[in-house]
Amino acid sequence: MRAVHLHAFGPAENLVLEEAPDPSPGPSQVRIAVRAAGVHFLDTLLRTGARGPLPEPVALPTVPGREVAGVVDSVGEGTGPEWLGKPVVAHLGFAPGGYAELAVTDAARLHEIPAGLDFAAAVAMIGTGRTALGIVRFADLGPGAVAVVLAAAGGLGTLLTQYARNAGATVVGLAGGPAKTARVAANGAHHAVDYTAPDWPAEVRARLGAAAATVVFDGVGGDAARAAVALLGPGGRHLVYGSAGAPEPYAVEGVSERVLGPAMTTRTGGPNAARTLEPRALGEAAAGRLTPALHRFPLAGAAAAHHALETRSTIGKVVLEP
Repeated sequence: MRAVHLHAFGPAENLVLEEAPDPSPGPSQVRIAVRAAGVHFLDTLLRTGARGPLPEPVALPTVPGREVAGVVDSVGEGTGPEWLGKPVVAHLGFAPGGYAELAVTDAARLHEIPAGLDFAAAVAMIGTGRTALGIVRFADLGPGAVAVVLAAAGGLGTLLTQYARNAGATVVGLAGGPAKTARVAANGAHHAVDYTAPDWPAEVRARLGAAAATVVFDGVGGDAARAAVALLGPGGRHLVYGSAGAPEPYAVEGVSERVLGPAMTTRTGGPNAARTLEPRALGEAAAGRLTPALHRFPLAGAAAAHHALETRSTIGKVVLEP
């Protein structure tokens, strides 16, 4: 098989496509002929040598990637033969190996892909989709709510925008540049605003009129997040996740009194919470209520995919297709 290997920590160019031995499934495992592999911002951090949330540092050489979709082509001892030939999707957990033509995982991690959902969309929902459903548990969405979504053209921002709109909230989608804001508007945001433009908060306030934001979805952090938090009304909620990191102390006068408090969704819900959200996320996509935006690269383009993520030039969930 072919697989993307990382032999030394460093820039995206260190990701190289090479021939590798075909893996074999062990007891209670399956082997998946991969049709789509998810690329996560965390992958770019681990590539540089950062440990991130992993219990142990990454051991080199490694094949990155923790989200795969494809067809089961082999099963290990103790695994039911009914999995053979089925289209499946799985989050590999802390185990790497997704950027490859073949991947092995425990059968317990599998979900059969619902009819009508393609491999790339399934891989987006198994990771990004479950995260979106976890985050919205902390948001009071519905008629009268005003949701501000940072990085609304990204994979997660796209789903948060759709969910908030479906729930009846007014959605302000923030993105960088006219191409991305056009996508945000097409995705259902009531107001698509370029947060690289000068004084964009004033534009948001003008569009909202007397209304104030009730929740800020923040996967960005930094100056943009601080400006977005200042748009919150009394009792507003600032939800922090992903690459935004830990929330900073509120430096804007009066903001700390208006915010109920940050929620770090990755630290709540218990060890099985993510697993329970996965079938829900797949079901939402299969029913057409959530539609992931996809930015596709070939398997040989893994380095380009990482570079695009790091420079924020992607639109949607980044997926490698062998």
